[in-house]
Amino acid sequence: MTADEIETRLRAALAPQHLQVQDDSHLHAGHAGAREGRHFTVHIASARFAGLSRVARHRLVYDSLGPLGAQGVHALAIVAELPPAD
Repeated sequence: MTADEIETRLRAALAPQHLQVQDDSHLHAGHAGAREGRHFTVHIASARFAGLSRVARHRLVYDSLGPLGAQGVHALAIVAELPPAD
């Protein structure tokens, strides 16, 4: 899975007002988990997170992406927020 694939899936599932997907794999070179897959950070703001706890927001992101280990992702850091109020 690539950053572009993560972005495409999250845009389709969560219609975010803001989305940034960063591939952090280069920061983990030599680390044991680097052999197991890539590392990413996701910053996402979506109205779909309204009323959800932090854990529920993260679950929604994970559910939108499917089984990450099977897709070559070792680690996913998530910052999931509501979009700013207008």
